[in-house]
Amino acid sequence: MVGPHGFTTPEIHVDLREGGSYRFTMQPPDGEAFHLSGDFLQVHPPERLSFTFRWDEPDPDDRKTVVVLSLHSVRSTTRLALSQGRFATEARLELHRNGWADSLEKLDVVLRSRGF
Repeated sequence: MVGPHGFTTPEIHVDLREGGSYRFTMQPPDGEAFHLSGDFLQVHPPERLSFTFRWDEPDPDDRKTVVVLSLHSVRSTTRLALSQGRFATEARLELHRNGWADSLEKLDVVLRSRGF
């Protein structure tokens, strides 16, 4: 369920608490598996989650970033705001933008199938 369309996550390790960490092994449809990891900076259910994001086998254009997810009630729905940055190049920004868009589309499908 985690990651862009067509990706699988054969390994997921999560210690979801402030100071805890995570590590995902992601398998693209074609190509070799890769890893991403980070540390949880803020865990404030149900409204905020922030964490660092780093590629474990970084591209020369990668740098560690901070991701912030915020949830806000808006009438009878919930609005998700996501920020991440700063990126070294526009290409790396676009890679992350596309990955998040795909991942959030997958989450939307799951939530709708469960009546949310």
